[in-house]
Amino acid sequence: MKRRSILSLTAAAIALIAVAFTLQPVAAPAAAQKTNTKVERGAYLVKIMGCNDCHTPWKMGPEGPEPDMTRMLSGHPEQVGRLPNLKPEEPYVFSGFPTNTAFSGPWGVSYTANLTPDQNTGLGIWTEEMFLKAIRTGRHMGVARPIMPPMPWPAFRNASDEDPAIREISTIPSSR
Repeated sequence: MKRRSILSLTAAAIALIAVAFTLQPVAAPAAAQKTNTKVERGAYLVKIMGCNDCHTPWKMGPEGPEPDMTRMLSGHPEQVGRLPNLKPEEPYVFSGFPTNTAFSGPWGVSYTANLTPDQNTGLGIWTEEMFLKAIRTGRHMGVARPIMPPMPWPAFRNASDEDPAIREISTIPSSR
């Protein structure tokens, strides 16, 4: 049986979480309860891996900046606009945008991606293989443009294939 990495679980979790947020609560049969456990595990992984830190736009809350969970994992808001490039004489400066979804540094400017299952702007057309390849190679969709900082793909690519949670995702039905 083909081994899967913790990144597979994260990819599946993002999709399951997004679907779970759109479903109406109803009594679930035993099989659906097992899926809910996977959603809970995925939510945990999204939290500990810090996905919301950059991929969820931030807003000013009563206690200061906080993720705007009404736009969970939606990436840089198009209507907010662009971040200017840094001057070449500032090669080691790293600055972020007020929404914490755009970053400027010596590499140029990068904008966080939409991780929702939207077909046009999110990961809706991505396969699990594309997601894994993107994280392992640092290339968009696993083959295209480089994934720029501050995305920590060089650290995520080191996720262990031996994680016990990997067996959990082998029963998640493919979207393709």
